[in-house]
Amino acid sequence: MSVKNSIEFKVHGRYALFTDPLTKVGGEKCSYHVPTYEALKGIVKSIYWKPTLIWVIDEVRVMKRIRTQTKGTKPQEFGGGNTLAIYTFLADVEYQVRAHFEWNSHRAALKEDQIEGKHFAIAQRMVERGGRQDIFLGTRDCQGYVEPCKFGDGSGDLDDAGELAFGLMFHGFDYPDETGDQKLHARFWRQTMNNGVIRFDRPEDCAVHRYVRDMTVKPFGIDESQRSVVAEYAELEGLE
Repeated sequence: MSVKNSIEFKVHGRYALFTDPLTKVGGEKCSYHVPTYEALKGIVKSIYWKPTLIWVIDEVRVMKRIRTQTKGTKPQEFGGGNTLAIYTFLADVEYQVRAHFEWNSHRAALKEDQIEGKHFAIAQRMVERGGRQDIFLGTRDCQGYVEPCKFGDGSGDLDDAGELAFGLMFHGFDYPDETGDQKLHARFWRQTMNNGVIRFDRPEDCAVHRYVRDMTVKPFGIDESQRSVVAEYAELEGLE
């Protein structure tokens, strides 16, 4: 893996709610005990994202012991109004994450924007600034905070926990702009944690897929990408 496309960071927060999106519509919700690939990818995209690239999550390290907390909430109903529901959150969470970006081969119109040094430098700066957009730990109810770190540094509560298998879990979505297919699929895999570290399978290596719905690709042109280059370099140099 090239060091010019990889980032490492720490993300932490008071609460997290990582759920299977296929079963979390309405009613009560209960978090997975560990973050999903898709949730971590969403965090990385909130740090920095362009349609030119695809973020791949390599591994996550769980730094604090797994604790849950149940709270009563009043989510909005689709027909209007509120209802009372019980949500089971993860409490006091902290993770170290390693991820890297690859070029999106299905965005041929953006080939001129495949400038590794530019995207790597901006991504590093965005990690230092805590992200380009708000960070959420699975849901907007759970605010997260990003800081730079070196993956593996420091001691974690699960460093000597051995192997823990979580069974079949939601991995992420196959979006049309990343697959070239006009369909949205959900991926699942058998997740295992070793001494607090989860090394994720690549999306194409997940054996279980479920069709969700047809979905079209949002077009992006090189003109929009070119117009943003000057602004991005200005941001990188702290001129904005």
